[in-house]
Amino acid sequence: MSKLTFTGFMLLLLLFASPDANSNNFAPRKQTIPGNRSQSGTLEKMIVDRGTVTMNLDMDRLNGDGSLAAKVVQLRFDVAANSFFSILVFNDLLRGPEEGSMALVPQYSAELPPALMASLNHLVVEKLSAAEGVDLVVRDGKTGVTFFNIEGHEYGYDANGQLLNIQGGRLLISKEFANALGRPADVGSVVGKISIGAAMQPIEVQTLVNGEIKSMVMPPLHGTLGPRTPTLVPGPDVIVGDLPQVAQGGNDTVNHFVGLGVGTTSCNNGDQPFDWFALPNTDHPFIPQNLYRMSGGANNNDRLEQIGQSWGKHAFTALEGDACSLGCDTSNCATGTHLCPGCSDPYSASLNYGQNGIGSRACVNPFTGVFGSGANNHSGHSHTGTSHRVKVASSDLNPAQNNGATYFADAQYITPHEKVWCDAHPGQCNMYNNASYRQFTVSGSGDNYTFSPVGATVRMRPAIASWANAGASVNQLEPDPGNDGIWFMGYRVTNPSPGVWHYEYALYNQNLDRAIQSFSVPVGNGANITNIGFHAPPQEPGWANDCTFNNQGYSSAPWTVTQASDSITWNTETFAQNQNANAIRYGTLYNFRFDADQPPQNANATVGFFKTGSPMPVGIQAPGSGGTPTPTPTPTATATATATATATATATPTATPTPTATSTPRPTPIPRGSASPRPRPSPLPRP
Repeated sequence: MSKLTFTGFMLLLLLFASPDANSNNFAPRKQTIPGNRSQSGTLEKMIVDRGTVTMNLDMDRLNGDGSLAAKVVQLRFDVAANSFFSILVFNDLLRGPEEGSMALVPQYSAELPPALMASLNHLVVEKLSAAEGVDLVVRDGKTGVTFFNIEGHEYGYDANGQLLNIQGGRLLISKEFANALGRPADVGSVVGKISIGAAMQPIEVQTLVNGEIKSMVMPPLHGTLGPRTPTLVPGPDVIVGDLPQVAQGGNDTVNHFVGLGVGTTSCNNGDQPFDWFALPNTDHPFIPQNLYRMSGGANNNDRLEQIGQSWGKHAFTALEGDACSLGCDTSNCATGTHLCPGCSDPYSASLNYGQNGIGSRACVNPFTGVFGSGANNHSGHSHTGTSHRVKVASSDLNPAQNNGATYFADAQYITPHEKVWCDAHPGQCNMYNNASYRQFTVSGSGDNYTFSPVGATVRMRPAIASWANAGASVNQLEPDPGNDGIWFMGYRVTNPSPGVWHYEYALYNQNLDRAIQSFSVPVGNGANITNIGFHAPPQEPGWANDCTFNNQGYSSAPWTVTQASDSITWNTETFAQNQNANAIRYGTLYNFRFDADQPPQNANATVGFFKTGSPMPVGIQAPGSGGTPTPTPTPTATATATATATATATATPTATPTPTATSTPRPTPIPRGSASPRPRPSPLPRP
């Protein structure tokens, strides 16, 4: 019997064997299954085409700190293409996994125990044989060392999308890992959770009639034999497929600002047509754009700052290209008013900075995508060269003043269609992968600049991912799953001179409507804090019909700093004090920084929200306790405001009390491609 025939026979044996079957009953003499002649249908053996794995690790338990407050770090991985983690599907029903493994490609780093950190680039999720007593493990694919046993997980399969999901898995410390940690008694301790979402592809398809194999097909693997056939995700899914250009549309030679636009090419990564109706219809994407600068330190990567933001372009007509090579399919799709499955639509930088086609961010709910028919009303005001565009101070771009800095643009498509579809189809939520970024070089001087792209667009990741690629720790958080969006906590600690540590924090709000109002960092007893700083992008001044309170525009006032013996807190005004306060609204990144004379330790910062919601803890590194400081502390610096034009007048900021950290656990986002509610993209790649 050929190996192929034997494989087919063994698959049938697994599916149809009766409990009292023995080897003599099933000797491979013919391709039938005695006693199961009524079984007919299609049997598929499938392996992973692509996928994501999310691990939420409780670092206090993992490090044995004994703290009662959970400090959760989220690790996200891509699954290597064509991983031989196989499942059997009979008549579209999952019959179970087979032995095999999926290789994990980390998307960003975090502070992990040395043994685990050393294996981060070699990790696999492996399905073991029944004789092992454990179904799934996480181990080093090169050395074979097991770090975690997985228990309590459930398998699910969506036949329509050929999607496998594994949810609810608990991560238990293995014997090998417990010994490596020096804590052998911690074998079996639960230190986190794991979820897996994967798009599957068939490698063997058999047709059975009365238990007998009538035909067998072995489809080519994607990406290995001939051109890849793209796999679209279920539902509508608009992504930024490319950021082809950044261009200047005007300037302000008095206050020295420039007005930019970011070209965007959108792609429908989903298998359903995407609504694309022009105003006054409100069912279309809204496209805000941003610019960032990475600089500081010996390698010019100590900090990532947002230096400009625009209002948003209102999409109006879909052109149905195939820029993402997804296989544009215009059949059964109303072109123009819909972006068809797999199709793309280009908007040039000049179109995206065209002032009459862009509307205020304040008019749009970033989570639901809802806005009114007058969301780009420009009556009652006239424009300057920077109005509504990505407004950037010339001093932030001038190469002579920013030696060695790197620049990144990103854009995001915000739309009501995905939220409405998600609510109606909980397994097809594609709302969290709508931002992409790309690096650009800057040339010019004075108030005139040009930009050139570097490398390819990094799809479905916001620009803060570039900082993760440069070595920062970046984690995604979701304070109210299903009711509001996501934000990211980034931080980096450096040691620029003996006895001095620089602490740099970046908070990026992707599509969180409630916005962020305060940020509090714990400080160890005896730590001396100096050189306190704050940075935020400039806000638009008030315009008629801009949807801000009384059309006053959002404030650009720097946040107030309050120091206590055990913390340092930044805050803007509360919503009750000023609805236009300088909160961290969607599509913006704010920075907080200081120097300290004590080294870092793991800690929980506390983030307070602007519109609604209780404060939440978030894992960071902060100065520990210390004795006599090594350096001579300097007077506390006043937080420096970002350069702006005329700042909108606001009430004097009033410091709010420092929020008290709680032990509320963080939600666990579900990977994109899962058949479970609210799948997420992988937010932070490490190419």
